[in-house]
Amino acid sequence: MDAGTISFGPELVFPLQALGTFSHVSETWRWAWVAADSDWPARLLSQAEQLRAYGEQHGIELLTAGEFAATPQDLHAIGAIASGLFGASGYYLANYGQGTLVLTVKSAQLDQVPKNDFARISTVFPQVISMFELHHRPAFTHYITQKGYPVTETADAVSAALDSGTLTATFDDLGRLASLKGSSGG
Repeated sequence: MDAGTISFGPELVFPLQALGTFSHVSETWRWAWVAADSDWPARLLSQAEQLRAYGEQHGIELLTAGEFAATPQDLHAIGAIASGLFGASGYYLANYGQGTLVLTVKSAQLDQVPKNDFARISTVFPQVISMFELHHRPAFTHYITQKGYPVTETADAVSAALDSGTLTATFDDLGRLASLKGSSGG
């Protein structure tokens, strides 16, 4: 905590930002900026504080309520929101037994890891929509666009040109994912 880093061994040390904690016992979320968690150094709370300000500005209770009933899936939502807003390399759920700390990390080393292949995208996106209630088509479009790929849309499909070919998601009349298939660009 004093160094403001998290380590996964001597070669993998990353700067962190603490967002908050989830209690496994009470199933509650508490933001790191809540007074009870004041032992966190202020420099590690920058993103949590900015999320609170954003929530206040836009009337988003998730970001402004200091403590609330939560589920483990909420941790992923909070981590993903923070990662996206702050350009983090990712978020990490650090289970410490009685609870889980959610933090973001930023590292050029992590950013260089290839993430944009058919297998990863076609595995991750179905996992996300199975865990969270969301609108599939816009979620897929934003996900693939955020990765930097050009998107082509038709009435029932969204296609993205990847380095290794094309990934096409088809959707039913309600906008739910019907299929996700890739073709190589060979």
